[in-house]
Amino acid sequence: MVQVLSAAAAAAASRVMDTYTEGPSPQIPGMVYCAVNKDGDVVFSHASGKKGLNDGVAMTTDTIFWMASYTKLITSIACMQLVEQGILKLDDSSQLESFAPELKAVKVLRHDGHGGFLLEEKDRRITLRMLLNHTAGFGYAFEDLKLRDWSRPIGIDDFSGNRADVLYGPLVNQPGTKFQYGVSMDWVGIIVERATDSSLEKYFQKCILGPLDIHSITFFPSEEMKESLAHMHSRAPDGNLTTRDHLYRYPLLPRSPGEDPFCMGGGGCFGKPTEYCRIIATLLNNGVSPDTEAKILEPETVEEMFTDQIPAIPRYCNEGTPSGKPDLAKPCPIVPCADDLTEGWGLSFSLSHSKSATGRAAGSGSWEGVANLFWFADKDNGVGGVIASQILPYGGM
Repeated sequence: MVQVLSAAAAAAASRVMDTYTEGPSPQIPGMVYCAVNKDGDVVFSHASGKKGLNDGVAMTTDTIFWMASYTKLITSIACMQLVEQGILKLDDSSQLESFAPELKAVKVLRHDGHGGFLLEEKDRRITLRMLLNHTAGFGYAFEDLKLRDWSRPIGIDDFSGNRADVLYGPLVNQPGTKFQYGVSMDWVGIIVERATDSSLEKYFQKCILGPLDIHSITFFPSEEMKESLAHMHSRAPDGNLTTRDHLYRYPLLPRSPGEDPFCMGGGGCFGKPTEYCRIIATLLNNGVSPDTEAKILEPETVEEMFTDQIPAIPRYCNEGTPSGKPDLAKPCPIVPCADDLTEGWGLSFSLSHSKSATGRAAGSGSWEGVANLFWFADKDNGVGGVIASQILPYGGM
């Protein structure tokens, strides 16, 4: 069991973080780090720097962040709760299409060989498991050059918060043939909503966040939360930082009366990274909150989530990920490392295949958010954590 850091060790770790955020031209405007163990103890936490480069307000552990793809883990927990209850099935295409007939009709985008594009029929049907492990065939326009170019001159904004932008593009691969990161988890969120006749926001609060005594995480921040929101930043190719408009503005704007807001299950949540650690501690504790004793998942379900779902198509760590929109994400490898190292994929997050040089066990789960946020959960060592900033492009830290 990983123990809480001593005062001296915590002070030393805080000083290391502060070296990146201090001075007139910091490398990082501000960040929050928090680590927990399976008993729910906070091993170490520290907020460093400022809420915004030009804001002058100190970053704190109560600062609100756009969590981006941190959201995917919560959506997968919601989905797997419904699998446990027999409401959803991981491998039943007919059931999936009954909840989302759009997935029966969706076609696959490919080049026509003459500089254009065509849409062809799928050669197999999509399953819920494919959506969870990103082999359904969907992509993101900010990463997939084919999807980006097909969508022009109108374009696709992956972060508009508009259902049509996020959901209704074509596949970029035949289902089941390739891992590709994309909007699959947004579709999982839609399936959860339709299966429960509830918004994802209400479901999260009732069945996951409330039982874990988490109060800050939401798709739609209150006015008080927006006052504590960390600023979004851009890093230029020369390394210089500037403050920019928020990338995900839709849920931060006033809503019209009667509006049916879109809960983007793949990247829509805001909240405190320190509270997100309660979700990680619950996974480390096999689905039971060490703080509230609420069981949100069965141990067997947690084990399935941490089981490699794509053993035949491993993700090579040094394989480059292209960038369709370099202001949002740089072309970069998954994890810069030895050429032969690979990672797998569980039910919504990456799984390491090898023990890391720092001691993180093989089989540990992790993922990230486009604004340079990262989480990990090492079940073997009983420790997990988050580090959060708000800087674009991804891969530009």
